Amino acid sequence: MPFWLADQRRDQDASHIQRFDPRFWTVNFPRPMMASVVTTAPDALRVDAVFYHGDALAGLIWDSVDSLDHPLLAYSTDRNYEHSHLRFRWRSSGVKPLDAVHGPTLTIEGRDSEGAARSWYVRLWNYASGTPEDAEIVLPFSALDGGFLLPGEADPVHPGDIDRMFISIVPQEYDASPVLLASPREAWVEISDLACEGHRAILEIGDVLVPPHGLAMATAYDDSFNQTPARLLRSIEALGYRGPINHYCGMSHYFRLSGSGGDLLVDEGAALNVACEAWHRDFAGRAAQLGFAPIFSLSYEMFAEHCPEPWQQRAENGDPALTGWDPPSALLSPANADAMAYVQVVVRAFAAILVDASLPVRFQIGEPWWWIMADGRICLYDDAAVAAFGGAPVSLPDIRAPLDSGQIALLDAAGALLASSTDALADAVRDEAGEAGAEILLLVYLPTVLDDQAPHARRANVPPGWAWPAYDVLQLEDYDWVSAGNFAAQRKGLAAMDARLGYPAAQQHYLSGFVLRPEDEAQWTHIVRAAEDARDRDVAARFIWALPQVARDGFTYFRIEGTGSDDVNAFDPVDFPLHLGRDAQVTGSFSTRIVTGLSGHELRNTQWADARLSYDVGGAIRSESDLGDLLAFFRARRGPARAFRFRDPIDHSSSGMSGTPAGLDQQIGIGDGTTAAFPLVKRYGEGEDDQLRRITRPVASSIAVTLNGAAASGWSLEPGGIIAFETPPADGDDIRAGFLFDVPVRFADDSLSVSLATFAAGEALSVLLAEVREAV
Repeated sequence: MPFWLADQRRDQDASHIQRFDPRFWTVNFPRPMMASVVTTAPDALRVDAVFYHGDALAGLIWDSVDSLDHPLLAYSTDRNYEHSHLRFRWRSSGVKPLDAVHGPTLTIEGRDSEGAARSWYVRLWNYASGTPEDAEIVLPFSALDGGFLLPGEADPVHPGDIDRMFISIVPQEYDASPVLLASPREAWVEISDLACEGHRAILEIGDVLVPPHGLAMATAYDDSFNQTPARLLRSIEALGYRGPINHYCGMSHYFRLSGSGGDLLVDEGAALNVACEAWHRDFAGRAAQLGFAPIFSLSYEMFAEHCPEPWQQRAENGDPALTGWDPPSALLSPANADAMAYVQVVVRAFAAILVDASLPVRFQIGEPWWWIMADGRICLYDDAAVAAFGGAPVSLPDIRAPLDSGQIALLDAAGALLASSTDALADAVRDEAGEAGAEILLLVYLPTVLDDQAPHARRANVPPGWAWPAYDVLQLEDYDWVSAGNFAAQRKGLAAMDARLGYPAAQQHYLSGFVLRPEDEAQWTHIVRAAEDARDRDVAARFIWALPQVARDGFTYFRIEGTGSDDVNAFDPVDFPLHLGRDAQVTGSFSTRIVTGLSGHELRNTQWADARLSYDVGGAIRSESDLGDLLAFFRARRGPARAFRFRDPIDHSSSGMSGTPAGLDQQIGIGDGTTAAFPLVKRYGEGEDDQLRRITRPVASSIAVTLNGAAASGWSLEPGGIIAFETPPADGDDIRAGFLFDVPVRFADDSLSVSLATFAAGEALSVLLAEVREAV
């Protein structure tokens, strides 16, 4: 598969940036305040913020370690700031001025000259010239002192080992108390003419440019609010993504808040807070300049702490519909007129940003549904929904149980109401877009709405009112199935959605991913396969979800569109002529780095987890007919350009080396109730020192699979030697398999030299084949 998980930059291109480049500053803060940072010039940035409490504080951060960018794009780590100067112009409004107590302070976190962790607090006013709200600031790191009053309280900074630094930004009313301010305080800080001078003023940075590969990127404001749009778009473009960017505007960082009895709830009369609006205007403008066409998205989900209770979907006993995130989000009721009116105000505001950036208005209605709790309760019973369903809707305690006609009618009514609410949302976007019109996209999450245990759930959550051509594009995602490798469920779900809504492939998008935890990086194989399958279905666009996980795991996709094949994985599913491989000479090799010390002791580092095999099949060429077969096969493969299957004459079975396979031969996994895909493996050795070999080219007709010792059913062989079950094996199930297998190989050389004279004289040929390590 055409991808790589890069853990660091090696021989890839690099360039240099000035230390403290404005694109790479971040912001962070505690809820419920909001802040964002954007670049306003190559040497300038701006922070916009809104504060609600007297102890609210935002930090404008520079990290010595780039932990946010893709490894091929990150700037180099340099914790030594000796003999360098940071200078900039500071302008601000709405925050504590430079000369005030609690005024802007540079906190430096690192280690002292003895290596002990500590922090220093540098009052910026001590290094400023100008007014408290408009000043030139110069910070000489080798002569920098913490402390409020200098020189009496001087605390010399050790500049040689700094992890990070941040400038504190607090409201004018700051008093370190959690009391709600009389009204929200909007503020801004501008840093311009920013320059680093001196001995260590430059950092190396990755300058990779992956060729465009046909995939698009998905991202979200809730995941990237702390970064500059310039940084995010640099990554998206550099990693080869083009065209649309599916951008979820979020559920927790966009809204304005207002006080109510000590609580803060969304401001029903307003739309976006100043930080969110500034960020998205910068994002849209830069996306337009780079040729991207972002799709803005909003869902019916809202951060629960700030969601008015009447707006929330509820189960029959009154329990609110809350997600499993910590802290949770709430699901808005499609029946609640106030909630839906508010969402329409918000989508209008985001659509206006696209219009102002001269971008086409493309808007996704994201995962609208009636929430179903883990125990099967569907949340159709908030006050507004009860009224909409006639005042006394029938009881539906478990949507997974057999349902009567009244309960089914309730689900149909819920679906009609849901479709009506999404229609109204689409109309609001179109109205805001004006004469230019808008493209409306609808995102549906298949594993929830097509749950086999609740077959009637689709009546409420995939209503007929959504059928083509109700919306311009149907977007589908199914990451629970894909992450588990359950492609049988995926195929079934895609077919069901085609049958129910009828969108042609040209009017569909597919979102592939995501990998929630870094320890699950093996799921990228499934994600790429799902994206490739979507390509084969001819959908209009395919997205990788999402940018933070792509950067974290170093996911790098490198298919070159238009070549007709994977340049790095070209494979012909044909067998090397068996009669030519029967007497092959087999060589297995590892790559081990051995360092011998002065004492004679060795340090050995194994660089390959598995042996790589090679074969010499020249000894099997015994006639001119054999020679003709070899030359024909060599030409058809274009020499080493295309790999093929080869039967190892010594080791080709799960039973010993060449025995008859049986279903108990090799353990390929232990069930966990979720995972549905298990790669075929062969184990060599015993105990902790055994070695697992991935089998990517099994002989399909030879495979036998068992569960807990009994022949298994409901499984299929997927590409890459993966056994995929229709239903995930139960927790603790012992999964085993037996099989024959081939080795993926290629010709080792571009040339094949043959002389009839030497062949007739009995001189042996040398024809080398090299094993191909397949990405699985």
